[in-house]
Amino acid sequence: MRATTGLPTSIDDTAELLRRGGYVPERGLATALYLALKMRRPLFLDGEAGVGKTEVAKVLAAVLARDLVRLQCYEGLDVAAAVYEWNYPRQMMAIRLAEAAGRGQEAALSQSIYTEEYLLKRPLLTALQPHAGGARVLLIDEIDRADEPFEAFLLEMLADFQITIPELGTMRSKDPPIVILTSNRTREVHDALKRRCLYHWIDYPGAERERAIIKARVPAAGDTLNAQVVAFVQSLRGLELFKPPGLAETIDWANALVALNARELDRETVEATLGVALKYQDDIARVRAEVAARGVAPMAAAQ
Repeated sequence: MRATTGLPTSIDDTAELLRRGGYVPERGLATALYLALKMRRPLFLDGEAGVGKTEVAKVLAAVLARDLVRLQCYEGLDVAAAVYEWNYPRQMMAIRLAEAAGRGQEAALSQSIYTEEYLLKRPLLTALQPHAGGARVLLIDEIDRADEPFEAFLLEMLADFQITIPELGTMRSKDPPIVILTSNRTREVHDALKRRCLYHWIDYPGAERERAIIKARVPAAGDTLNAQVVAFVQSLRGLELFKPPGLAETIDWANALVALNARELDRETVEATLGVALKYQDDIARVRAEVAARGVAPMAAAQ
């Protein structure tokens, strides 16, 4: 992968930038990303799990040769884990050393232990810090899994690229990070947060683009297996499955088949490897019944 330090200057340059990292974008995504970089606005990527939202940030950081700072969201995520916390053991040690030395200036000591020296920087604060390699890429992954109070905390940072720490004041970024937020829609994210971002929905890829992605990411699959895998996965998305396979599962399945030295799909191989593409037993049982009724060939016929 050839890295570059400059930001793209057009939509076409943005698309080419992603392609250099093995990501095959559709025009809408390239446009949204170009505008986010040009306008210095966070980009909110929405869509089903496994369609390539997180990969956008990873590829962008790699091809731009920037540090990637990732905040994986989860229920109960708080400021201490996401932004900063004080190094209490070091603060206590400083207090005890001062007491042992006979210093009685409690007010001065109280101020001295609330400085950056005692600050533990978590992902969000780290992303705001200056860096010799240029602005970092900040990935706030699966924001829909965090609680609503944490969303509210993000508003200041996404609007002004700053964080307020009561003991230190407001810390602003001189070189704002490139911010990518992702959501799998497990719940609706508040409008106030979305308004601070540019928005783009990433859908399941069409057959042609999915074949191009597999060719870029799993070249060892070859044209025949590539076409059959994509056609089969596309047919699965037309079934009423609990969790249809995403692009990530297509790539995983192609890699698994290459590891098994498969050259084309057959019923035995499909049934043995369905657990790579599907993650729920009910879905696997449904697909096995579909394969038994229709056969592999019709489901793997190129579309």
